[in-house]
Amino acid sequence: MGELPFESMKRKVLVRKEADTSEKFGCCPDKRAVTELVDYGVVNVDKPKGPTSHQISAHVQQILGIKKSGHSGTLDPGVTGVLPVALGRATRIVQLLLTAGKEYVGVMNLHKDASGEELAAAVEKFTGNISQLPPVKSAVKRQLRQRKIYYFDVLEVDGRNVLFSVGCEAGTYIRKLCFDLGKELGTAANMYELRRTKAGPFGEETAVALQELADAFWYWKNEGNEKYIRKVVQPVESAIKHLPKIRVFDSTVDSLAHGANLHVPGISKIESGIEQGQAAAVMTLKNELVCYGAAQMNSEAMLGKKGVAVKTGKVFMKTGVYPKFEKPNQL
Repeated sequence: MGELPFESMKRKVLVRKEADTSEKFGCCPDKRAVTELVDYGVVNVDKPKGPTSHQISAHVQQILGIKKSGHSGTLDPGVTGVLPVALGRATRIVQLLLTAGKEYVGVMNLHKDASGEELAAAVEKFTGNISQLPPVKSAVKRQLRQRKIYYFDVLEVDGRNVLFSVGCEAGTYIRKLCFDLGKELGTAANMYELRRTKAGPFGEETAVALQELADAFWYWKNEGNEKYIRKVVQPVESAIKHLPKIRVFDSTVDSLAHGANLHVPGISKIESGIEQGQAAAVMTLKNELVCYGAAQMNSEAMLGKKGVAVKTGKVFMKTGVYPKFEKPNQL
C-alpha cells in the first residue's frame, strides 16, 4: 500500500523563540471535557452500504443529540468505509478534509482476459497526472479536468476480477478510473465494489460503526463512563494532522481568535517545508487549533523578524480563552 503525500512528508520543528505556555489558559485537546468533545470533535464513521453520506451525518446528530454536523466528502450509497463527520462547532473543518487526498480499495471486473503485463502497463498510464471526464451522473460540471493519482497498485487478480488500491487527489472518480482503464486495455471494465480506506489523516484504524458510537454515548450518559466516548469522538485537531503547523505564543492567541492575521513576531515554532500559498494550521503551544489560513511566506522566512506569516482563514479558537496582551511590533 502506498502513502498519500502528507504521509511521506517528514517535517522538522524549527524554533524561532522558545516559550512556555501557562496552564491558566486553554486546555490540551486530550483533556477536554466530553461535553466539549461532543460539540467540538470528529467521529470517523465506518460507513456501511445503503445510506447516503448525508443520512450518516444525520444519524450522528441524532445519536449525540446535537444540531449540526458535516461530513468530509460524499460516498455513494453502495460504497463503504471512512467517512469523518465533524460535530457542532467543528463542522467548518470539513473544508480541509474535502480537499485532502483519499485512498480506496476496490474490485473491478474486466470484460475480457488481460495478462499481468498488459494490466501493469495500463495501470502505469493512470498513475501521476491524468485527465478525467466526470461521469454523466456527477455533482460537478462535466468537463475534462486534471487529477493526480499518487499510487495505483494491483493487489490480486482472480480471473477477470482485479483487486486494487489507489491513492488519489480529492475529486477523482474511481468508477470512471476503472472505465478508462478498461478502455486502455481494449475492453470494458466496471467497478464491482469499493471501500474508502483513507480520507486525509483519517484511516480505517480509527473508524467506528454507528452502533459503537451509540453504545459509547449511552455508557457516558447513563453510567458516567467516559472511556468509550473518548475513544470514538476525536478532538478537532485530529482533522488537521495532514497540515503543516505553526505554534504561537500565548500572547498571540487572542488577537488571532478575533480574526487578525498572524505576524512573524507572534511565532514560537514552525514546521519545515511550508511553502507560500499553502494551507497551514496555527496552533497554541498546548497543540490547540487556533485557526488555519494561507501561508504568506515559507518556513525559513517565518524565522525572521517581521512580516505577515499567515493570512487567517477559518478561526476555531473562541475569544477570551487566552488573555489579551499588548501587541508586539508587527512591521
